[in-house]
Amino acid sequence: MTVAARRRPLALAAAVATAAAALGTTALIAPAAHAAGGPPPMTLKDGTLGWGLKKSFRDYVEGGFANGAISVTDGARRAADGSFAFTDGKGTYDMSTHAVGSTFKGGVRFTGHDGELDITFADLKLAGDAGGKTGRITADVTTKGGTPQDDVPIAALDLAAAKRTMGAGGKVTFDGIPATLTAEGAKVFSYQGRSMYKQGAELDKATFTTTAVTDAQPKPDPKPKPKPKPSEGGEEKKDTGAPKKDTSAPKNDKTNDKAAQGDGKPVSGTVNDGRLDWGLKKSFRDYVTGGFAQGKAEVFGDAVKLADGYRFTKAGGTYDAATNTLDVAFKGEVRFTGHEGQLDLRFSNFKVKASGSGDATLSADVASKGTVTLAKLKLDANALKARNGVVTLSAVPATLTAEGAGVFSYQGRAMYKEGAALDPVTLAVTVGENAKLPAAADGRNAAADTSTGGGGAKGGVTGEEASLAATGADTPTGPLIGGAVALTLAGGAAVYASRRRSALVKG
Repeated sequence: MTVAARRRPLALAAAVATAAAALGTTALIAPAAHAAGGPPPMTLKDGTLGWGLKKSFRDYVEGGFANGAISVTDGARRAADGSFAFTDGKGTYDMSTHAVGSTFKGGVRFTGHDGELDITFADLKLAGDAGGKTGRITADVTTKGGTPQDDVPIAALDLAAAKRTMGAGGKVTFDGIPATLTAEGAKVFSYQGRSMYKQGAELDKATFTTTAVTDAQPKPDPKPKPKPKPSEGGEEKKDTGAPKKDTSAPKNDKTNDKAAQGDGKPVSGTVNDGRLDWGLKKSFRDYVTGGFAQGKAEVFGDAVKLADGYRFTKAGGTYDAATNTLDVAFKGEVRFTGHEGQLDLRFSNFKVKASGSGDATLSADVASKGTVTLAKLKLDANALKARNGVVTLSAVPATLTAEGAGVFSYQGRAMYKEGAALDPVTLAVTVGENAKLPAAADGRNAAADTSTGGGGAKGGVTGEEASLAATGADTPTGPLIGGAVALTLAGGAAVYASRRRSALVKG
């Protein structure tokens, strides 16, 4: 067989994969890659799976309620944000069958409730389905007093939604892979025989990084060729696809700036309208409505239920531009109930007090406890400056106070510690009779959600759908990540291999 004949299948596979990736398709590589004399199997090495499982579960274990701890073993690492990195991933990718999979070293153990809660995850694997749209993460799971279970499907993955990038040397990264809880995973996350989350609940997003290499090792070129000289006009500039700057756009118009600021006079007076968007704490909402507490969250009066929290309306209070202070209250109530009535928390009359010094608090009337300062807010220096009679705070970081920690409790035990991060706070209030409340930000214009149940998005897989085929403990070759994954691996690794083979032939 001639050199050209040997190179033809690999070059064609690379060309097809690269072209398909550019078109955004999920088709598998062309059958030419299956022909005799096609590229050798590629080895996947140096893989890392970055995944936190579920943040609300980590908060539950370590936040004080379970009085627990989290430990990593066998090479796993814990990141600053609390997530985990499972390392030394190994696997294979066969360009003829498109079989690909990776197994990672490292484990993580969750303990709490004086040893009654004890769950260990180890031998994590990432695999996918033909077509490249879906996949799964499995793990060997051991619970207190139970028999170890191998390859339990924990998460269903949306691989098509991941951001895919290729680096030097065949490195491939899938970032921000959406993950949801499987039916089997819901049974794993349990305490006293009760699942904490429902099938389909949203899990932390995952990141998968691996390096694809060929078995053939190129020989160094003994006679490096000189680099080509640039043409007279200089090197041709590549089109990066980035949008070009529009030089025809008008410069800043001082008139428009003045209009945006109003008439320039400080605005002070009575707050006549406004809204507060706040979810309190997502992990608490999940705890109540996600299955463990078997509870519900209900809104009353002038409150509205949003996709990511609640809206409290009809604001009233005062704003002083001279002292840069805001004191405002919002109408509406939210009530959390669970554990067959043993948990019952009702919040109303939410108030925000803030000053230009950056000090701010958020309080609420809590049934049977009176007014409680729930959160401390961190404001920028100019956060309270009014624009056209409107004061707006957007996604302000909030942390739990000592008083608030005493409110979020069950059976006399606080669920979270002082200083724990709460959901960010967004509000807008109007000062003066002529000021108008601006439209709500994107994603917050939905009509009131009257449902009181919880749970995450649908789409979990069944046990039969989530079964994992593997041919070895260290290097599973049976699972497929087709489509988007195969294109990236084949497109990046095949081009890389083609260049290496080209260098070998030329040498």
